[in-house]
Order: sequence, then structure tokens, then C-alpha cells
Amino acid sequence: MSTTTLPRPRRSRAERYRSALWLLTKRDLRVRYSTSALGYFWSILDPLVMAGIYWFVFVVVFKRDGTIGEDPYIVFLIAGLLPWMWFTGTISDSTRAFLREAKLVRSTSIPRTIWVARLVLSKGLEFLASIPVLIIFAVIFGAHANWSLVWTYPLAIILQAILVLGIGLIVAPLVVFFRDLERAVKLILRFMFYASPIVYSTLDMPKEIQSWAALNPLSGIFALYRSGLYPEQLVAFPVIMSVIISVVVLGIGLLVFRRCERAVLKEI
Repeated sequence: MSTTTLPRPRRSRAERYRSALWLLTKRDLRVRYSTSALGYFWSILDPLVMAGIYWFVFVVVFKRDGTIGEDPYIVFLIAGLLPWMWFTGTISDSTRAFLREAKLVRSTSIPRTIWVARLVLSKGLEFLASIPVLIIFAVIFGAHANWSLVWTYPLAIILQAILVLGIGLIVAPLVVFFRDLERAVKLILRFMFYASPIVYSTLDMPKEIQSWAALNPLSGIFALYRSGLYPEQLVAFPVIMSVIISVVVLGIGLLVFRRCERAVLKEI
């Protein structure tokens, strides 16, 4: 009796994209931590050190009187620094997304947006792995969570993923043509740290400029992250602006990427 082998069903393009994205993300994480003795702890050490420094400066040295941020201040800081590390890490690595992997980018037929998306995902997984640190500090210092955390935190994660993907799709191809842009991005990120509500809250700013501060999409995103522990941080206007701006940036990123893709492949 002869047997016939049924052909395997072909995977859809979306399935192949997800598979390639996950493989590249796992490779990034494996390479990053395989030779590291501390491994996972490096992903949380940087924001903890920064939080400790700013806590010392504002609480111990300048005797913070409660006019900046919320109490407990160390938890307030960590709640902003952890997503900031995801943001700055992804944008910084996006400046080398094509230059570092030039041979693979040229030789593979997978959609080139994956080379940026994998950075968003790998840094995002590191961010998710650091959340237990925030929980531990919240318990130790008596910060009380509320039920809004159930929807505000996932929404903030989705918005930030959309935003950083959009920015990465703009930065990654442009750096190939303008190498000085890599240094410019580092300077802009340094400015963005102080222009974003990390060590302070948007509500701490003068009322006449709070609406202008909402044009920074990180304002609404960080407000969502913090509102699960500090309900008064949840203000509708910055969140709405974050949604609009994040979607617009992603649209611009996809447009810029498609216009530059062929020229990038020739340049690298």
C-alpha cells in the first residue's frame, strides 16, 4: 500500500514575520547576557543606580519638600526610569540597526522593519523583567496600587512600543546616510531626559506650560505608568496627545522607512 505525504501548509507572511522577529529577539538577548556574570541584573542595575542618585540629590541634599514628584519619591523615580531605559535603549540601538548587521540585512529576504522591531521587543522584554523591582520597592516603601493599574500599565506599554518603533524606523535608515545623526541622537536623548517627566511630574510644572509639555508623548505615557500607584497623575489631555502623537510618529516612520529602504540596501 502506497502512502502519500501531504504537503505542509505554507505559513502566512505574518506568521513568518513573527517567527523571524522572535528568533532575532532571542538571539539578541542570548548574545547580550551569555557572557555576562550578572546577566538579568544589568537590566535593572542602571535605573536603580540612577534612582539612588536622584533620590540622594533631591531628598538628602536639597531636602525635597514634596513640591516635586510624589511620595514615596524613590518609587516615583523608578516608575519613570524603568520605561525611560526602554525608550533610550531602543532609540540608541536603532542608530546602529543596519550598520551593525549590514551583511545579514543585505542577504536575508525578511522584511527589513524586523531589524528595528527586534530592538523594540528585546528592550521591551527587559523592561517587563524589571517590573518586579518596582513592585518590591512599592511594597517596601508603602506605595499603594489601585485597580486602574490593570488597564493603564498595558496601555502605556502599547503606546510606548508604538512610539519607539516609529522613531526607530525614522532613525535607523537616516543614520545610514547621515552618520553624524548617531551623535545627534545621543544629545537629543540627553535633552529628552530632562525635558520628560522622569524626576518630576507634568503636574509640577507651571499650569501655563503644562499643555505644551503634553506635546512630549512621554508625558502621557509616564503618567499612565505612574497612575496605578499615584492616581492623581492620570490626566486625560497628555494621554490623548500621547495616543495621537505615537500613532502619527509610527505612520511617519513607516513612510520614511519605505522611501529609504532600497537606498539603504545600496548604501550598506
